[in-house]
Amino acid sequence: MGQLNKWIAIAVACCVITIGVGQTKSEAATMSDIRGHWAEQTITQMAQQGLLDGFPDGTFRPDDAVTADQFVKIVLLAFTDKFPNGERNWKASFLQALSAGNQSILKQDYRDFTFKPSTVGYWAKPYLDLASDLHFISKGQFTDYKAKLKREDVAEILYYLLKETEYLEDEVYSLKAASQFGDLQSATSRQQKFIGEAMTKGIMEGYPNGYFGVGRYVTRAEALQIITRLQTKSKRISVKNEGDSFIKVVPTKDGSYKKLIFPDQRMLDAYSMMEDAGKLRGTNYDLEETTLRLFRDADAKALAVNGATADIRNSNEASLWLDPQFLTYGVTVRLEDGTLARNMESIRKFTDFLFGYDADIFYRHFTDACERAAAKGVLETTTKQIGSFSVETRLEPDGKTLVFSIIHT
Repeated sequence: MGQLNKWIAIAVACCVITIGVGQTKSEAATMSDIRGHWAEQTITQMAQQGLLDGFPDGTFRPDDAVTADQFVKIVLLAFTDKFPNGERNWKASFLQALSAGNQSILKQDYRDFTFKPSTVGYWAKPYLDLASDLHFISKGQFTDYKAKLKREDVAEILYYLLKETEYLEDEVYSLKAASQFGDLQSATSRQQKFIGEAMTKGIMEGYPNGYFGVGRYVTRAEALQIITRLQTKSKRISVKNEGDSFIKVVPTKDGSYKKLIFPDQRMLDAYSMMEDAGKLRGTNYDLEETTLRLFRDADAKALAVNGATADIRNSNEASLWLDPQFLTYGVTVRLEDGTLARNMESIRKFTDFLFGYDADIFYRHFTDACERAAAKGVLETTTKQIGSFSVETRLEPDGKTLVFSIIHT
């Protein structure tokens, strides 16, 4: 029995060395298969941070495909600092980048997280559970987390990770930038979105043949290179963007952020003016991407923000909005008692900026349309030229929602 226990202990120890604890600096230095490899320096640097998984035979196997569980583990540990005693803590910059909800998850549900693999059952379970709860991955994203990762799979993980820790790039621009890859069309439209984000962020790049490598497995060495760029922004690949002077990072509906690229300075300034217009309502507004929603009071705002249905979430009484892709601005109002009185100052601040000298012409058109629609419950759709804008006025079928689409001509 004693001999059997001895062999069991040896077997368990070998498993832990293979898949669990990262190698130390001295262990990395003895890895027999990295000398002269193109990623030797990156592998050595990662080993010094204690992020690597080596093998019992003293190899790293840099050209083997990385598996999903390996990649998720190293990504999480890349956001930590390792102390001389072997303990780890989250980097302060990582914690600050997280949403309040994710910070709460770490402080409450994972306050005793050890950063170490499980010694009972599936070794990667602690990492996968944490990544899932932080919305870096979804539980059904891979049917088998021991599966090899393809290039588009890595891009998907990066997409959701960046969404939670940084912000997403402008999707229209990133897809346009990624269209340079000769094999982009072999990816699904969903995968193309992930590839565009990873490429525009400067974390992944294509191959010399002009292909992204859709369907190609990511090697362990390539995975470390990707994680190095994720970890250190100065190492990312610079992506030229003609619209870089007209960009703004804006809040999204799910509480994170994304980058928007505006077509010109006028629309970028209009966005800032829209922000200021919201502040005129105190706290009774909510800004999501390119739409400013104005609410009757704090209770109405709370109801809409936390609404269980789309109708409740869209129950604001007025909104100011713009569409960078189609050079369109807009004002939407619900024709109810007190709506104009409460929101006219905000509406005028936004439209006065847009129309300049022609602002009073728009104001008269606006109030006249509101009065006629409120009195009759019907209004013919019209288009009126005011200055350099074409203003389309449309009453929705509910007879209460009036939309002014302001199109730059």
